[in-house]
Amino acid sequence: MPVDAAPAPAPGHAAPDRACGVRPERVPLARPAEAARALARDGAVLLTGAEATADALVVAAATVLGARLRELYPLRERTSRDGGPVRLHADSLDLVVDIGGVPTRRRHPDEDHVLVQCLAPAPSGGASFVLDAYRFVDQLAAEEPALHTFLTTVDVDLYGGWVGLRGLPARPRVARHVEFTRSGRRVVRRTEGAVPLHRDPDAERVRESLARLEARVLAAEERLPRFTPAAGEILLLDNYRCWHGRDPHAGERSVRILTLRTADAR
Repeated sequence: MPVDAAPAPAPGHAAPDRACGVRPERVPLARPAEAARALARDGAVLLTGAEATADALVVAAATVLGARLRELYPLRERTSRDGGPVRLHADSLDLVVDIGGVPTRRRHPDEDHVLVQCLAPAPSGGASFVLDAYRFVDQLAAEEPALHTFLTTVDVDLYGGWVGLRGLPARPRVARHVEFTRSGRRVVRRTEGAVPLHRDPDAERVRESLARLEARVLAAEERLPRFTPAAGEILLLDNYRCWHGRDPHAGERSVRILTLRTADAR
């Protein structure tokens, strides 16, 4: 559910990003219609009652998203020990590998949903947080219109900052932070790999805008409500609308991740 209450701002500073936080409603996987309504309303839902298995993510995706499913990408398991923070982001990556001489897509820049299942919560820390990026961008239109204009009108190379990562294409992935699908669905991207286009005459201005965006996102992150999924629970996100992250933690923490595209994807 959206969260409207927020701590008071520090003296001399405007309250940043009010009402952008989302505390996902917990809904049993056995009630898919209710889960779908929560996802449509808030952009995120926490599914309960699933086993901590790889099959559970695929079943959850099919149960809640149904016939809209089009493409599933390989499951990823992540275990971190005494992990640092994971900053607010939307999942996306342009990753194609060669398997037996056949180009095979393992990630897609326009994944429109992501499921994250908790396999083992951290013994200390590691709380999750979610931001409604639609609200965030709408606030920028009123509070920082120049940054809003940058996000909606300026092309960047989404993954240029990750040059050298094996599997990434040499061809730049050019896009704006805010775009729309053919059906009118809004996409709000968030990647730490974004850089100015090669030889962009406005490269310095683009870097300044990216730095302002980073500062604004970090300020918002501090104010978001925290929640901690239990083992087996699945966070299902509208990846076009919501950004997510987690706090640092002590000890070991494990999750399994599934990204996908539906019929509504770009």
